[in-house]
Amino acid sequence: MVEIKHPQQLARLRRLALSAQGLLQARPYGRGLPGARNAINHIGYVQIDTISVVERAHHHVFHSRVPGFRPAMVDEMLAAKDIFEYWSHAAAFLPMADFRFSLPYKQAIKSGQTHWFKNPDKKLMQQLLARIRSEGPVRSRDIDSNTKKRAGWWDWKPAKKALEQLYMQGDLMVSGREGFQKTYDVTERVLPSQVNTTAPSMEEFAAHLLDQQLRCHGVVSLKGLTYQRRSAELRNAMKILVNERLAQSTLQQVRLNSGEVFVVEQDALEQPLPRLNNRLLILSPFDNSVIQRDRLRALFAYDYQIECYLPASKRRYGYFCLPLLYRGAFIGRMDCKAHRKRNELEIKSLHLQPHRFDEEAVVAALAEAIKAFCHFQECDSVSLTKASPEYLIQHLRNMLRP
Repeated sequence: MVEIKHPQQLARLRRLALSAQGLLQARPYGRGLPGARNAINHIGYVQIDTISVVERAHHHVFHSRVPGFRPAMVDEMLAAKDIFEYWSHAAAFLPMADFRFSLPYKQAIKSGQTHWFKNPDKKLMQQLLARIRSEGPVRSRDIDSNTKKRAGWWDWKPAKKALEQLYMQGDLMVSGREGFQKTYDVTERVLPSQVNTTAPSMEEFAAHLLDQQLRCHGVVSLKGLTYQRRSAELRNAMKILVNERLAQSTLQQVRLNSGEVFVVEQDALEQPLPRLNNRLLILSPFDNSVIQRDRLRALFAYDYQIECYLPASKRRYGYFCLPLLYRGAFIGRMDCKAHRKRNELEIKSLHLQPHRFDEEAVVAALAEAIKAFCHFQECDSVSLTKASPEYLIQHLRNMLRP
């Protein structure tokens, strides 16, 4: 057990975690479409987001790591069958190479071991599946339309539930998208022929998750390794596997002053790591690096909550605050809205926490990051409504002027 007692040790642990996420390097995965493919293969998933106050999270996560990324590239990867849609800890895009590891959850739903809908209409599901097999893919809008233009579709609410149940239990897959309108087809017509469809054992599944999490997070907790996965059998297999690798000295434990224990690969703390630079990153609330809130709090001393699900009266920082990362530390948050009709990015509120960095350098880096983020939103101008500390408002406004 390595005791992390000195600030330099903690800083290095944080740098290991951020480097594993590709957030310290300028082009960790390359550029454009090839870079996007490399990025999702490395980080393991990208969460799909329906909130559109700024560019959606599944585009934002790529934007933070891949220079030259365009939102249309996600649809291109889906059409090319580089990725597929399914449930991770939430709805997500996943590397097609990892398809077999989606099977345990699908099988649990199909067998009734766990439920997506408690009482699925199996007769309606069979009819819907037979129709898709014989007539071809169906768009979600065909189910959602609630019209009689296409004779033969059933009442839309039961049909939509049946469609989602078939998707979640693996009989259907998303074969394409037009924005948030999905097209479903039978799984055998969507999957590339070379994809492994053998269901993994629980031990194989645990090994896959452990290797993936070590690769994309660098610093992991036992709880985080099975984050939001409710299978007691999987948690037990993971605990056994971690203990085996600790005994074999391929992994080692580190303990923070707070008492929190994490696991890293043996000698990971001695490996060369990217240097910190003055680039500031504006991250998505659903970014892979911040989604495990307990880990974020313990490792980075950053207490973060997305507040769009709270009543307005209970929000401290705003509806959709974006974490701000600078030189290995989370230094604040920024609540934004892209007004697309007038091509303006509004910063409703900016909160910078007390930090040890040179303020002038932070504000300069923030201004550059906001300009790039504005371009990503396809906006032409930026407005700043409120900031804390207040004296930063005018200084930042001046730096953001065209």
